[in-house]
Amino acid sequence: MQRLIYGRRQGHRLRPERRRLLAERLPEVQLTLPESGQIDPAALFPDRREHLWLEIGFGAGEHLAAQAAAHPEVGLIGCEPYIAGVARLLAIAERDRLDNLRLVVDDARLLLHALPDACLERIFVLFPDPWPKTRHHKRRIVNPATVAEFARLLTVGGELRLATDDMSYARAMLLALLPRSELVWLADRPADWRRRPADWPATRYEAKARAAGRVAVYLRCRRSARAGPTAAGGWM
Repeated sequence: MQRLIYGRRQGHRLRPERRRLLAERLPEVQLTLPESGQIDPAALFPDRREHLWLEIGFGAGEHLAAQAAAHPEVGLIGCEPYIAGVARLLAIAERDRLDNLRLVVDDARLLLHALPDACLERIFVLFPDPWPKTRHHKRRIVNPATVAEFARLLTVGGELRLATDDMSYARAMLLALLPRSELVWLADRPADWRRRPADWPATRYEAKARAAGRVAVYLRCRRSARAGPTAAGGWM
């Protein structure tokens, strides 16, 4: 599959300490995607082979690091193409001595295709770039194709967590989710998607959105034993 990473992968020049982390620490935790075939999840975390989670677009790494610290029994894969965010996460991991992280510095879709069926207990895509202009909507990471991959990769009972502060993107997310009968939206009332669950650590982007007066939407879906798409329904 062709790599599609929009925007710059590296911003301002990194400080010497961040460059050191990229040179010394990143090779220890970086997951290189195979040219062909699939990744063996058991080989990534030999002592945590029953529990594997994935975060796509971890930004500065606050959420991924918090989950890694709170769940040392879980192996977590983080995917982020932007070098500054990777360096920030490496700094947190070194400070907190986190040893249950593997990082992919590449196109997330390539990682999804390289993972075997039903290998993930949780998938997080939190506040991805909304690409608000209509002509850029095709760049959104959450779309029907990736949602089908999420459904394939989740274990029965596994959970998909999405968040956005862009209402257009929230609707698009649900239009991609609702046709999938195997993904059950865990919302019985508005509070279920308006409030961040207690075990869902906050991020700096979420704080920035709230400070700007934007409302966040939190979507949780559980993987059921059912399979295949159904007709889309309404929401809100």
